[in-house]
Amino acid sequence: MDAIRKGWFSELSPLWPGQCLSLEIEEVLYHEKSKYQDILVFKSKTYGNVLVLDGVIQVTERDEHSYQEMLAHIPMFSHPNPKQVLIIGGGDGGVAREVLKHPQVLTVDMCEIDEKVPEVSKKYLPKLASSFADPKFTLHVQDGFEFLKSHEGTYDVIITDSSDPIGPASSLFEKSYYDLMSKSLKDGGVLASQGECLWLHLDLIKEMLEFCKTIYPITDYCYTTIPTYPSGQIGFILCSKDKANFRKPVRCISQQEVDDMSLKYYNTDIHKASFILPEFVRKVIL
Repeated sequence: MDAIRKGWFSELSPLWPGQCLSLEIEEVLYHEKSKYQDILVFKSKTYGNVLVLDGVIQVTERDEHSYQEMLAHIPMFSHPNPKQVLIIGGGDGGVAREVLKHPQVLTVDMCEIDEKVPEVSKKYLPKLASSFADPKFTLHVQDGFEFLKSHEGTYDVIITDSSDPIGPASSLFEKSYYDLMSKSLKDGGVLASQGECLWLHLDLIKEMLEFCKTIYPITDYCYTTIPTYPSGQIGFILCSKDKANFRKPVRCISQQEVDDMSLKYYNTDIHKASFILPEFVRKVIL
């Protein structure tokens, strides 16, 4: 594999030209090409086990919580009573793990196109994939577009935990996908989607927010920090079919609840702060 040289993995991609993150490898645990993508898992020197899809880091054991918690809890705490939840992608199980921490939740459907990702995650990322054993959880190995077409008006919350807009996830960054999600949400439903990097993909973020505004009455954007994602940051697209104010969670949690939920990154203050954007971004997308 070209990305591995002299015991180091380097994340090379045209999505971030001229830069890459490198992690020192202790041991390659798994490497195989599935029907859809190249899947690599290795044990790193400092970030624990690392899942890589098509040469791009998806999750590491050391910093996964900053992404999983924010992508899950910002929409979940922006809905007054999220009972039915759909996750598109998210095959490592981390977002489902966080969603299932909400006692209101009755069902969590996860639609993952590549059955190999959950299979590999169960073996090599058990702390994330623990969600697969929950009785409220159902895995659907299926294309997300086709799944949405048969589930109109079903969900309170939809979360898209996708890889980047190349390969099997490219269609999840298009207007037609957001149209389908709107139809699958109940009245008052909300959604959150992986929304790329402010430092690298500002034009794409602007384009996505513009077409979302033609579909949803409320749209917004926030971000989190995560060391092993390109430029150390990743953002989220938020949309509501109603009048949800994502910047002020409808359900706030106490420090005791933070501890009870075993949260390492999310709390009510950081929920609110994640919407405060740098000036160069605010001028473009707001």
